[in-house]
Amino acid sequence: MKSVRREDIPDPEAYEKMREAFRQEIMEVKKWRRVHLGSHLTFLFETTETIRYQVLEMLRIEDQWEEPEVNRELKTHNDLLADRGDLACTLLIEIEDPLQRDILLGKWLDLPSCIYMELEDGSRITPDFDRGQAGVDRLSSVLYLKFPCGGKKPSRLGIDKDGLQLDVQLNQTQQEALAADLRI
Repeated sequence: MKSVRREDIPDPEAYEKMREAFRQEIMEVKKWRRVHLGSHLTFLFETTETIRYQVLEMLRIEDQWEEPEVNRELKTHNDLLADRGDLACTLLIEIEDPLQRDILLGKWLDLPSCIYMELEDGSRITPDFDRGQAGVDRLSSVLYLKFPCGGKKPSRLGIDKDGLQLDVQLNQTQQEALAADLRI
């Protein structure tokens, strides 16, 4: 997937004028790239445009539009994009109760290595992830994963872990959206 470039980032005034319309476009893009697995896990597959939106929102929230900050955000967020033929996602572990969240994040230290994607040919792949996202005793509640699809369309997403076996068949629209992302 192509990176977000500096010229893709408007100045703050221009962004404020376009923000609501752009936000609506991004929500539509995300709609077909969001996959829920069980009651606590949401996979959001990233595109150049979703990353651009994240960069713009970070700059807006922090009110940091100077060149060093813009370049830092671009570097950080572009690293989340997958190479052509592969897919990248943000995994959100959503557990409202803080006590339950701490317990499960402690039990789920090996969760990223138990995630799989089934491809159109029936093969299963596991994601690459930064092991720094897991502490000594607790997993981060936001993980960045990259699936080496080799250009093959995904059909299913799942977890095969002791005490946590979940999977979901991607619907036709999700499969088509992700297949299109593989070609970008």
